[in-house]
Amino acid sequence: MSSGRFLSFIITVLTVALVVIGTLFPTSSAIASAGSGTALLRPPSSPEVAVETLVEEISRRDWNAAYGSLANKNEFTEQEFMHDIVGAYPSLRSYAGLDGFDLHPLHASAQAAEVQVNLRWATVVGMFHDVRDLRVVRVGDQWQVVWPLIKEPIVPPQVIAVNYLRWDVIYRGPEDDWGAQDVESPHVRIVDMHPVDRGGGVVLLGEILNEDVVPAFVTVKATLLAKNGSAIDTEDAFDKMSHVLLPKQVSPFRIDFQNVRLSEVDSVRMNPSSSLVAASADPVIEIEDQKLTGLPEPSLTGKLVNQSGQIVNIAHVLTTFYDTTGQPIWVSDGYADRALLPATPVPFATSLPADLSSRVGSYRVVASTYSSSRFQ
Repeated sequence: MSSGRFLSFIITVLTVALVVIGTLFPTSSAIASAGSGTALLRPPSSPEVAVETLVEEISRRDWNAAYGSLANKNEFTEQEFMHDIVGAYPSLRSYAGLDGFDLHPLHASAQAAEVQVNLRWATVVGMFHDVRDLRVVRVGDQWQVVWPLIKEPIVPPQVIAVNYLRWDVIYRGPEDDWGAQDVESPHVRIVDMHPVDRGGGVVLLGEILNEDVVPAFVTVKATLLAKNGSAIDTEDAFDKMSHVLLPKQVSPFRIDFQNVRLSEVDSVRMNPSSSLVAASADPVIEIEDQKLTGLPEPSLTGKLVNQSGQIVNIAHVLTTFYDTTGQPIWVSDGYADRALLPATPVPFATSLPADLSSRVGSYRVVASTYSSSRFQ
């Protein structure tokens, strides 16, 4: 199978997995985290019960029931309410399942109350949180939630001129007499790598360079070797790196080994691999308003701005943190839970271990994207 078709196959499999998990996961997980599904269906006789009932309906994607229970449903449509929660365009929100929630009553009176709800959504690439401060009002002998709607931005009709590099790949067909080989794989090179003891395991931090003039689909595997030459463990970077690299582009990588001590490791065998893929420099994602926050929960926050005319369904953000000498001390990643519309900022955040925050001298942020329109 050619590398281009192989990449399309992998993306198709991932998309199917997302759809299946998003469809099957919400009901059982949300009910389990709340305790009992039937308990949540009792009449909303208190602010907390009203919020719990609404969350249960959202977890079952019963939009009609959830929307019908709101006190302010005359302010927006049911479709706008649904889009606020799962997104108007395919994104991680579209395929997420509710994995649980926490309620925090803020204050209450006889006729109104405020409750903060932290919704925990599970996806195949990890968790994301949606925190809402809900106002709950008494209507007769029951309570109803006033939903704080966040409307999806509307992109005005416009023409966006694009000027970007693009690489197409033509492979040897079954009837072509081109010899035994197709185009050779791009040349990639690991330009930095060092292991550290971290959290009861070994973490490999480094960077890989596509030093060729064509784009490459890149993977990085590593094997830890003991003093007697035997293999201790083999892992790969998975989503802690950018896999598609344009010519001369650099990606960080992080490989985690659990339950291994650095003192047990004598050497590391690195195995980078690459294959030729079709790629383009579009869409261009600009990183704006970058800010490094300190203790108690260090993180790098910012905004992603899609400068192209196409919708980006999934954006993967990688942050490399360097010390004052320029050596990587951590690689962190995160995903935007909403689709990136043209020229519409979307916030992101990547975390940093607390004990490393004082050592950060600089950082670099890169974003990888996936757009479903490329495969239609």
